[in-house]
Amino acid sequence: MTPFTPPTADQLLAIRVNAGIGELATSERFAHAEPDLVEAIVEGVGQFAAGEFAPLNRKGDLEGAKLENGVVRLPQGFEAAYHAYVEQGWNAIASPAAHGGQGLPFTLACNVLENLGAANMAFSLLPMLSVGAIEALEHHGSTAQQAMYLPRLVSGEWSGTMNLTEPAAGSDVGALRSTAEPIEDGEHAGKYRVTGQKIYITWGEHDLAKNIIHLVLARLPGAPEGSRGISLFVVPKYHVNADGSLGPKNDLRCVSLEHKLGINASPTCVMSYGDNGTCIGELVGAPNKGLAAMFTMMNNARINVGNQGAQIAERATQQALAYAAGRVQSARAGSPDKTPVAIIEHPDVRRMILRMKALTEGVRALLYYCAGQVDRGNLGDAAAGTRAELLVPMLKAWGTDVGVEVSGLGIQIHGGMGFVEETGAAQHWRDSRIAPIYEGTNGIQAADLVTRKLGLGGGEALVALFDQIAREAAADYALAALAMDCASVARWMRDDASLDDRLAGSVPFCTMAAVCVAGWQLSRQAQAVAAGVAPELAATKPVTVRFFLERIVPEAAGLKAGAVAGADLLYALPAEALVA
Repeated sequence: MTPFTPPTADQLLAIRVNAGIGELATSERFAHAEPDLVEAIVEGVGQFAAGEFAPLNRKGDLEGAKLENGVVRLPQGFEAAYHAYVEQGWNAIASPAAHGGQGLPFTLACNVLENLGAANMAFSLLPMLSVGAIEALEHHGSTAQQAMYLPRLVSGEWSGTMNLTEPAAGSDVGALRSTAEPIEDGEHAGKYRVTGQKIYITWGEHDLAKNIIHLVLARLPGAPEGSRGISLFVVPKYHVNADGSLGPKNDLRCVSLEHKLGINASPTCVMSYGDNGTCIGELVGAPNKGLAAMFTMMNNARINVGNQGAQIAERATQQALAYAAGRVQSARAGSPDKTPVAIIEHPDVRRMILRMKALTEGVRALLYYCAGQVDRGNLGDAAAGTRAELLVPMLKAWGTDVGVEVSGLGIQIHGGMGFVEETGAAQHWRDSRIAPIYEGTNGIQAADLVTRKLGLGGGEALVALFDQIAREAAADYALAALAMDCASVARWMRDDASLDDRLAGSVPFCTMAAVCVAGWQLSRQAQAVAAGVAPELAATKPVTVRFFLERIVPEAAGLKAGAVAGADLLYALPAEALVA
């Protein structure tokens, strides 16, 4: 597998131009995010990821996580790398200073995860889930819970998980049946006995952190049916004493590990709570409001999963470039010189390489634009917070679709060598394939865009985004036309389409919207580079942006027909005829 080289220059460009880190640093809260510190973080975590996480990527894929006597073991090297990650403070970048964090913008936390995930996607899921747990407890936990759990979660000494899915409750979380019974007396009075089984729990059990803090959805006695009756509980692997020391193990266990297509070094656990009736948890937030609290964590996770699209696309692109530059085969068809050349000289390979680079840079631009809007929302800018809400489903859905497409192109560039495991190209595709599924499938993201998000701002927020792009991109006909098409589709969905019609067109519309925003943000990058920002990208950036605007944007415009086609054709045949 090709070594990982951090794309530091492109990351810094996106952080400066798309996230607007300079403007964020003018606020009192983010005043420490000065240029020198930003550069040091981006360069430092890139070097750390390349040196510590990347060398374990292939090893983790081949050996995987193993469940032995109730404990999940990782391959040799993972424990030392995780401890180095904790000791260097990378887990604490954006966490609140009151609990030991550095209080820096979420944008920089996204960069930490981008580098870690590009180096080793499976391993990076461990800190990714912990960050989500921190968010949930920071916003919904009691003062006592925050004091008990946040300092060690922030440092990374402890890790966190979220437990939603059950064997009979997948995307329909409201169908879950795990229970929580109040404890009225004894040492755990005021807490709850949690009972149930959860599946697909990422890093639900491992031996890298001293404790694992599980956030578990369950039902209280007499709770309403469906999602209105779900509460959130914090359930530690080891009980925590009043002084912060660890007590005995809680009544929970990893039953088994899933055997997966990819991310083999990430233990995906079946977790059982309360086999002996003594699994103790604490209520987080109000009774029956657990799903709202969990969605704080899920929203963060959806941004970070969209980030994984950029991560795996970057890694696959680097590997494909190295192979294409070194694999010599045939003369270039259009050249008078019939000497065999590296395959990167052949037109179709060149097309695939440029597509991989343009798509990767497009997702990165969208990622940091979204992160910058999150940061502004956290500073009290309500309009930016709404803008971020619009961008999340686009980033999660399109970003992860791009990860799959780009890693697939990487296999194609390798030819037959991509289809065998020895080169490592196939691992990137196998790892990428989970991202469109977890944290809400991409179909769910698209449905969210055309239902709840479409109604934000009185139904005007989404249209206003496309109107702004159309104005600012007026000089680029294709991008401006796509923005106007997106606005037209949004108005039709808002004003005239039935719910079935909106959902039937949601996926093509979500792709149109994401490409539109990404193209806009790439155009801003190109303008900045032309003005002298990032001179090291002066040769490459105009070409990749032009490819995106001239090739990818028109493709997205072609999706309009599917976006407005309605649902009638989808139901022209009864289900019985389709499965006959």
